[in-house]
Amino acid sequence: MKDKVNQLFRDKLILVTVVLGLVAIVAAAGTATIRKGNTHLEESPYLELQESDGLLVGEYEHAQTIGNSNATEAAEVQTMENTMENEVQTVGHEPVAETEVLEAGAIVSESLVLDFSETEKLAWPVMGNVILGYSMDKTTWFPTLEQYKCNPANVIQSDISTPVVAPADARILEVGYNEEIGNFLRLDLGNEYTAVCGQLKEIPVVENEYLHKGELLGYVAEPTKYYSVEGVNVYFELQHAGKPVDSLDFLE
Repeated sequence: MKDKVNQLFRDKLILVTVVLGLVAIVAAAGTATIRKGNTHLEESPYLELQESDGLLVGEYEHAQTIGNSNATEAAEVQTMENTMENEVQTVGHEPVAETEVLEAGAIVSESLVLDFSETEKLAWPVMGNVILGYSMDKTTWFPTLEQYKCNPANVIQSDISTPVVAPADARILEVGYNEEIGNFLRLDLGNEYTAVCGQLKEIPVVENEYLHKGELLGYVAEPTKYYSVEGVNVYFELQHAGKPVDSLDFLE
């Protein structure tokens, strides 16, 4: 488009030059005739050139008009090019499925098929002695509380800042806190199996995130006031269909 405009201006310039040359020749011839016919005429031969100003101005305005028209066409072409560029940039970018978007705003790297069953084994969230065992059919003694009560979990002894890992492939159902077990995670293992890991800190995962077995859940925290005598531990509870089961029956 710019080349067309430039060519137009060059053509107009040549035309103006030719016209000026013709006017100059005519003026010179007229001046010579006038001088021969009337020796007293003192009018300048260049006065004839002043009449050409109108032609030059007209040509210039006409060139501007052409230039504006071409500029409009250039703008339209540029708009089309921008539109095509935007369309090209969007090619190959498929929309992200809703199931891949976390509630917290993160993107799930992959979705796992959660299919835990009673024939499979769980990884220990931390390795350690069980200081308070599962006991739902009878009560057990809680030293800190100085009382007997049922225990739906296994309380595993550990050290502060020990890494805690996912016991199986899981999806994070809840990241929460309560007074008894502190910061905790509730995990969906599939087939109505869920697990709760408590007494955690520095939790790096978010709700609806998928984790492979053995991936990091967080680190062991200071025990809450409910476990001050028992000491540093991880609270690990397993449920099936909403009812507690003994996780020791499933741990490797």
